[in-house]
Amino acid sequence: MTQPPSRGVPGPSGSAKPTGAPTVPPVPPDGGLPVVPAAPPVPFAPAPPVQGAGTPPGSGPPGPRGSAWAEGWGRLRAAAGTEPGRLRIIGAVLALLVVGFGAATSWQMTDRAAAAEDVLHRSQPLAADAAAIYRSLADANTTASSGFLARGQEPVEVTERYRQHVDTAAEKLAKAAAGAEPGSASATAITELNKLLPRYTGLVERARANNRHGMPLGGAYLRYANDTMQTEMLPAAEKLYQHENARLRADYDGATPYPWVALGLGVLALTALAWAQRRNYRRTNRVFNHGLLAATAASTVVVLWLAVGHTVARSGLNTSYEDGVRSLNVLNDARLASLKARGNENLTLVSRGAETVTVEGQQVDKFDAAFEEQMARLLVGTENRDALLATAARFADDDSGRRPVTRAADALKTWQERHAVARKRDDAGDYQGALDRIIGKPGEPSAGECLDTAADEPTGECFDVVDAALEEALDHEQGEFKQAVGNAPGSMTVLALGAAGLAALAAAFALFGIGRRLSEYR
Repeated sequence: MTQPPSRGVPGPSGSAKPTGAPTVPPVPPDGGLPVVPAAPPVPFAPAPPVQGAGTPPGSGPPGPRGSAWAEGWGRLRAAAGTEPGRLRIIGAVLALLVVGFGAATSWQMTDRAAAAEDVLHRSQPLAADAAAIYRSLADANTTASSGFLARGQEPVEVTERYRQHVDTAAEKLAKAAAGAEPGSASATAITELNKLLPRYTGLVERARANNRHGMPLGGAYLRYANDTMQTEMLPAAEKLYQHENARLRADYDGATPYPWVALGLGVLALTALAWAQRRNYRRTNRVFNHGLLAATAASTVVVLWLAVGHTVARSGLNTSYEDGVRSLNVLNDARLASLKARGNENLTLVSRGAETVTVEGQQVDKFDAAFEEQMARLLVGTENRDALLATAARFADDDSGRRPVTRAADALKTWQERHAVARKRDDAGDYQGALDRIIGKPGEPSAGECLDTAADEPTGECFDVVDAALEEALDHEQGEFKQAVGNAPGSMTVLALGAAGLAALAAAFALFGIGRRLSEYR
């Protein structure tokens, strides 16, 4: 029977020993020390760290890294645990608050300065041009009817006045077109007026040509021209005027609101600076930190400058609207009403009753009814506070503004009295007598006054006095507007730049003050 070979190591007697038994080195024959065979190399394994003295807790192999936000927050918390770290955080917050305050002040005041600049140099001049377009068209229509009544003896000054107003309307239309926003209501109205103006002047020239030859067709052409003016051109001009006034009001609304965001940030920055100085005093027993004190002073200057400077500029803008723009609007309406009244008075004699309307159950001349309507808008007794001249006198804030309005009201009353005399003569069949009471006798120079009823004097003199007085009042109120606005746009611009510079300086002072405290820990 075959046995498996033994896995032992043969001993000196030839017997085998198990592998697990200890191996005894053989004894050399000379009786020397036994030779121990070399052991195989064993790989080195580091011993696990032992928690004890000198070994920080949590040391060992690093775990997985967290997010950058978590790591940054951890560092911030670690820094906040020391006084230098807290000082650095306080300095950064103070600098951010002060810089944010300066940026908000600069942004809000720049916007308001731009709106105030638009009020002074864009929207108000465009509104004035729109009113001038309306007024020039109405005056040209009135002058055309006056020249028509003179038949073939049309005075040269009447013709020149008509051409001047047509040219003024065309010039102002071109200027308004350059400042109008594309696609806006103003641009649409300007386009319509540019189309209608040549048509209107063509009708007037046809009326004049027929009138010189004594042909009745001239009156029809003039009435057609007047209808074109009253039903198409003046409504388009009024639409332009209203749109520009709305844009003017929008610019005022953009320039006058208080900068609450900037003021709120300013108060917050001052509060933070005061808290930082109080903290510094409690920890060091030092009354002042020069850097923080300088930052507080600069921020206080900006807050006061912002509050007072904007209030003063806002007050000037509000005054310019209340005492300037509102007065200008009422005076423009009054002058337009007087021009319409004069044109209707002339057309009453041109039409000779060809067109009538029903008023309180009676048939009356269409143009005479329109004349009375415009007169009622201008002045209906002193008790009517809604009449245009009464409102204009109420808005005038000095004698220079009230004086021409009073003169216009007195001339208007005399005009009404003279007109009543002319209507009586026309109703009695004295057409020439009525014509002389309206435009004056041919070749007779105008006195240029409207002092009393003077039944033999024409109503045209009173119209001229009313028109001249209202023009004087308009010029005065335009000057009041510019004076009230003053340098509001410039002061707002300087405030925006100055606030940005002072805020940057305050932030630098705050960092300097915190830096001086940090230097004590080095």
